[in-house]
Amino acid sequence: MTTAPAGASLDASALRRRVADFAARNDPRTTGQRDFLAARFDAGLAWVHFPEGEGGLGAPRALQPVVDREFERLGFAPEGREALVIGLGMAAPTILAFGTPEQRARYLKPLYTGEEIWCQLFSEPGAGSDLAALGTRAVRDGDTWTVDGQKVWTSLAHRADFAILVARTDPDVPKHQGITYFVCDMAAEGVDVRALRQITGEAEFNEVYLNSVRIPDSQRLGGEGEGWRVAQTTLMNERVSIGGHPEPREGGLIGAVARIWRERPEVRTPGLHDSLLRLWVEAEAARLTKERLRQQLAVGQPGPEGSAAKFSFSRLNQEISGLELEMLGGEGLTYDDWTFRRPEGVEFAKRSAGFHYLRSKGNSIEGGTSEILRNIIAERVLGLPPEPRVDKDVAWKDLPK
Repeated sequence: MTTAPAGASLDASALRRRVADFAARNDPRTTGQRDFLAARFDAGLAWVHFPEGEGGLGAPRALQPVVDREFERLGFAPEGREALVIGLGMAAPTILAFGTPEQRARYLKPLYTGEEIWCQLFSEPGAGSDLAALGTRAVRDGDTWTVDGQKVWTSLAHRADFAILVARTDPDVPKHQGITYFVCDMAAEGVDVRALRQITGEAEFNEVYLNSVRIPDSQRLGGEGEGWRVAQTTLMNERVSIGGHPEPREGGLIGAVARIWRERPEVRTPGLHDSLLRLWVEAEAARLTKERLRQQLAVGQPGPEGSAAKFSFSRLNQEISGLELEMLGGEGLTYDDWTFRRPEGVEFAKRSAGFHYLRSKGNSIEGGTSEILRNIIAERVLGLPPEPRVDKDVAWKDLPK
């Protein structure tokens, strides 16, 4: 007979009391945010569904929003966490699912407090949509791996302390089977980070060259050759983190376009009115669908449904930003700032219509292209027959390069 974890008996009221008791003993205005978050982690109030001692209480995942809202109500919500999006949204759930006790003890707390920043070394010049075709090689030498290759479109690589990395460890088996997942120290010798300037003038992304980078086997997540299975956890969480955040009604770009319509009567035409109404309804339907997805996630794990949220987010952003330019006419074609900088995230709210239009073009590429997401939705959500894959049983080394 098994015994349920203590956290399984917690309810919303009990968690609110815990938060109140914790807040009475800890105040970020006097301790500093990082120390406050460290104490919150130790109290099990970081991710309540994580195990005790690892930032959680073993409570149902559905109770996490209760804790977050209570901290917000008290004015203790953490600020300035933009650089932690990959660590919190992708690395943490993957480390929890596949990490050893030693790895979870080493990485989860500094990841949560913001002491260590993470990036994601997945995409390559020849392996973006078809990630399983990646060619970065990791060769084992005793208890160490030597990694050589190139990664691209890496957010935060110039600031990151660690990276989640997938590399080819066995070229003699089909492409999905010969991949292993690692934690890479971004300060290791041989890691070369270079900025990638975008059409907006900024450089949110980087290309990363790995030149004989040595990674201890103790930094491997999951079994050797099981990297594709581990990466699925990361990718599902990534798509949810990009497309599944809660928003109020008229949040995001549709709110900006609706304000233009209300405040600028001179731009109104019947055709623009029809377009705005159609996109407003679609944006609201997408918002409510994402809220339903968040509620499903609260009691389970990310599934392929997150791909639909990310897909709709990308399509709507591009259509809405196009409508914004059409409304503003020549005024919309002006651009506010071409200054080269390396932002930690994408800030749409304070930027011009030109920035909205240009930056949204990347939405259908980053975090899984819309073409790949269509396949995932068709096959894994709708249950349609998969498309033919002639390379499924071919060794990676024999594939056309």
